[in-house]
Amino acid sequence: MKIYTRTGDAGDTALFGGARVSKSHLRIEAYGTVDETNTFIGLARAHFSGAPGHAVLDPILARLQAELFTLGADLATPADARAAVPRLTEAHAQAIEADIDRLEADLPPLKCFILPGGTTTAATLHTARTVCRRAERRTVELAAAEPTNAHAVVYLNRLSDFLFVAARWVNRQAGIAEMRWTPGA
Repeated sequence: MKIYTRTGDAGDTALFGGARVSKSHLRIEAYGTVDETNTFIGLARAHFSGAPGHAVLDPILARLQAELFTLGADLATPADARAAVPRLTEAHAQAIEADIDRLEADLPPLKCFILPGGTTTAATLHTARTVCRRAERRTVELAAAEPTNAHAVVYLNRLSDFLFVAARWVNRQAGIAEMRWTPGA
């Protein structure tokens, strides 16, 4: 199979189910930003390999990457398409909540705003968080225009929370103090 098809050379692309839309379509923006989120999680995993806590966090991140592929397929498939793709469910967001609770058990309570940074892994997870928030905004925008899986927005909201907690947890595992935001500094 060739990687290039030339079918998108005019600036459009196919959705699952066959419909063609502009590459600037809200649906493409939404799942494209989900893909960006997935890429930054992959980068965080590459930086984190062998670091303290790797055995705990890496399997979670790997699962989340697979779920983001599911979400991408979900968003790439209009509700009325005949294509059968896996869809996210409430259980996916609930699993993330359990992951957050597990990591937060090792963290001190958050009493102030913190600045993104610390280890390269934590900084990359913060970047993934901000891209995930953008994916959430794009998905909200899509959902206002077209029928979409209601669990998609919930999942992205929960995922961005997880990525924040994971960044804090990674820094804690590495012994890196959180950088507090000081208003007016």
